[in-house]
Amino acid sequence: MPVAPDGYDNPMPKNSHIPVLTVEVIAALRAGSPGVSRLIDGTVGGGGHSLALLEAGIASALACDRDWGAIETARRRLAIYGERVRFYHGSYVDMANAAGAMGWHRVDAILLDLGLSSLQLDDPARGFSFRFDAPLDMRFDRDDRGETAADLVNRLPVDELADLFYRYGEERHSRRIAREIARQRPIKSARALGEAVARALPAHANRKSKIHPATKVFQALRIAVNGELAALEQVIPVAVELLRPGGRLAIIAFHSLEDRLVKQAFKRLSTSVASPPGMASIAERRASVRLVNRRPIRPAEEEARANPRSRSANLRVVEKLQAPLT
Repeated sequence: MPVAPDGYDNPMPKNSHIPVLTVEVIAALRAGSPGVSRLIDGTVGGGGHSLALLEAGIASALACDRDWGAIETARRRLAIYGERVRFYHGSYVDMANAAGAMGWHRVDAILLDLGLSSLQLDDPARGFSFRFDAPLDMRFDRDDRGETAADLVNRLPVDELADLFYRYGEERHSRRIAREIARQRPIKSARALGEAVARALPAHANRKSKIHPATKVFQALRIAVNGELAALEQVIPVAVELLRPGGRLAIIAFHSLEDRLVKQAFKRLSTSVASPPGMASIAERRASVRLVNRRPIRPAEEEARANPRSRSANLRVVEKLQAPLT
């Protein structure tokens, strides 16, 4: 078993993590069907989806995650499957290299469950939640030498900070919030940031909102710190290339920025473009996938009640074509 990097003496808490849309993911990836045996779970988290897919008939899985705590939690949860599960500590962007090291050059199913897991959110040491007076970190991989959320909050000029909150959090009051943060700097803890955001917002905005006033700001910082949208845009063609013909890619997104990116990428990959006669300057493109579902698959009412985190989940699925369509 690999040795944990420095700073990982205490992996994620052992509390249960409930995966979302599990039944729908099993059906979408056709776990248990003939010929569906190799799975890549690019965001294994607590291991819930991998566990369900293995139970449903997947023969072997490569479980990836940037968070060492997630790898350790999933390793314990999936230990009953022994050598049928291999682990890779790193970004899903590198899944092709990780699979190749195992001798996998094509796989049958790939799953990406995007965003933040409840295990990360509930870990006070990570700085993902405004509930805790914890260091404002937010890196998925704490061994990464990149900037933390505290670095961004305390370094960026007001205009750049406001643009970040608007672009990645779709926060309407981004400039008011950025100005208040600048007045309060240095801000070192997650709770202090949450309080600064709440002070910045007009009273009517707090009354009308169904979420904590700092939710969008924390989302924006987390996305920026971890380069999430750039990584997602990069991994989709990598994943499609890695699939065998007939294999499927399923992606669960939890907010509009991610879901929009996935929708647009899937539409582009599933659309053929032919050059009209005499217009060779238009680049031709052949569809490489077909859309399994044109509308996102959403959680059933029963799941949404039982697991509030699932309410914003959108599942989109594509299948690699047997041969490019013209």
